Amino acid sequence: MPVIPPDFLEKVRSSNDIVDVIGAVIPLKRAGANFVGLCPFHKEKSPSFNVNPQRQIFHCFGCHKGGDIFTFTKEYENLSFVEAVKRLAERARIPFEFDKTPGQEKQQFLKDTLLHIHEEITQRWQQALKNDAAGKIARDYLVKRGVSPEAIAKFRIGYAPDAWDDTVNWAKHRGFSPEMITSAGLIIPREQGGGYYDRFRGRLMFPICDEQGRVIGFSGRVLSGDEKTAKYVNSPETPLFIKSKVIFGLDKAKRALLDRQFAIICEGQLDTIACHMAGVQNVVAPQGTALTGEQTRILKRYVNEVVLCFDSDAAGQKATIRALDDLISSGLAIRVAKIPAPHDPDSYLKAFGAEAFTSLVSQAEGFFDFYLNQLCASHDISTDIGQQTIVKLMAQAVQKTGDQTLIDKYARKAAARMGVLATNATKQFTKIARLSQNPVRPTPESEETLHAEESSPPSTMEYWLLKLILVSDEPLEWVHTHLDLNWIHHPIVRTILGLRLSPTEDGFWPLLPSIMDRLPDQQSRNLLSEAASEGRSIPNLQQQLNDILIKLRNAHLDAQLSTMKAAIETPGLSQDQQLQILRDQNRLRSMKKSPLVPISDES
Repeated sequence: MPVIPPDFLEKVRSSNDIVDVIGAVIPLKRAGANFVGLCPFHKEKSPSFNVNPQRQIFHCFGCHKGGDIFTFTKEYENLSFVEAVKRLAERARIPFEFDKTPGQEKQQFLKDTLLHIHEEITQRWQQALKNDAAGKIARDYLVKRGVSPEAIAKFRIGYAPDAWDDTVNWAKHRGFSPEMITSAGLIIPREQGGGYYDRFRGRLMFPICDEQGRVIGFSGRVLSGDEKTAKYVNSPETPLFIKSKVIFGLDKAKRALLDRQFAIICEGQLDTIACHMAGVQNVVAPQGTALTGEQTRILKRYVNEVVLCFDSDAAGQKATIRALDDLISSGLAIRVAKIPAPHDPDSYLKAFGAEAFTSLVSQAEGFFDFYLNQLCASHDISTDIGQQTIVKLMAQAVQKTGDQTLIDKYARKAAARMGVLATNATKQFTKIARLSQNPVRPTPESEETLHAEESSPPSTMEYWLLKLILVSDEPLEWVHTHLDLNWIHHPIVRTILGLRLSPTEDGFWPLLPSIMDRLPDQQSRNLLSEAASEGRSIPNLQQQLNDILIKLRNAHLDAQLSTMKAAIETPGLSQDQQLQILRDQNRLRSMKKSPLVPISDES
């Protein structure tokens, strides 16, 4: 991970106004000196999300999430910190060169060029669908499938003309070399005679986007009835497009995924598009016939659970079962929504509507209940061979979870379905799991879940001190010389105070953005943004600081006096030790009655 210098972070921060960045994705209204809106991180009816343009921070008083522009981009887009900095640098047209190693600049140039080509050809195919006479076959198909003009525009559906050299000629006219267009996967070199021909011909074109919404590949659906022609042709692997790592619709679904905390997985593009246009937004599709390990790990960044919603035919049911291994290894919970035959999600939505589809999803059964039903339907449970097959396949599937409770549960369920003793089924399950080639693994949990501990909020006194030292630099020299950080109990408050009261090499007091950058975790940034979010002037600032520091000092002295009181009652103390404790108690009591003095004078 590159180390990004503070001056670069400040350049990116100052080039991206937080109101503009947040206002582009969330409606904001001015409220005095600040802006307010509905929080994107939790559901609410009354706005508690506050954006402070003066301090360039945000804070939600409902869920207490807060921070600066990097924090917002990181949390809202579900990015790493470096990715958030890159995104904002791109927005401000600031070159990001901190992760460049020899050869990477050339690779980045290639990717940038390919992104440009993909965007240009997407627009070309959109126009062909909309305006070309030859595109009528595609327009008629979309009307037949009930795909609205709004859906066509949102998903940027296009049409690749039915010619061998349309893209070849287009690229030549646009000044792109054949080698570069080949690298993009759009044309193919002829095996004999030289030259090139188009990969996509006479097809309905679905652009495939990365998580940022940039076109990186295509899936083309055949429109003619030629049985020898593949129904779908996809882009080949390119520097941009790695099929196993791409999820169709993720760029449009990620916000809904974070909100709903589960993903509906459909088989294809048209099913996904139909769901989105019906208002069911947390829907994506694997870029292929089944989910891959890479795709499930990407989904795990957004959700904790998936609902498989594949077609009701045999191929759809097989795809559901194939998804098990990678879903379990990712730690995602799995349910299965069964679409009644002969429907797929697209036709079911058109026949019964979004409410019925949402209800069907909400009633989705757990994967292993679905699998047990499938096994019992496809094997004769009245025969020995049928029962043995069901027990073997069910045990092999459940043991992959590494959860003994789950293994026992489905051993009993399988026994009940077949009418055999539960103890016998449990023994068989345990035996099969032990002999399985697949090692039993516990469901992985994130490091954050294992180690995160919610800190209690700071005391009112410590919280107000935090607010007051952020108002102005003027009293900081006085606070620096009169505050002993040992008086502060809350670890986050103590950390922030330590940063704020540590002058830079140039003799300036650190400002809020640089403090935000140096905080170790999101919980610390949340507390800082909350304390700084109001930004109002405070009357009698010096007097309030003096009063708070005296109270904090006295509370600290009281704690020491309590300790001494217990110590003097310890059996076996000598007279000299008792006298020393009494002298120390008198000294502390005297300090409590005194005004604040510089820390160096209190020793």
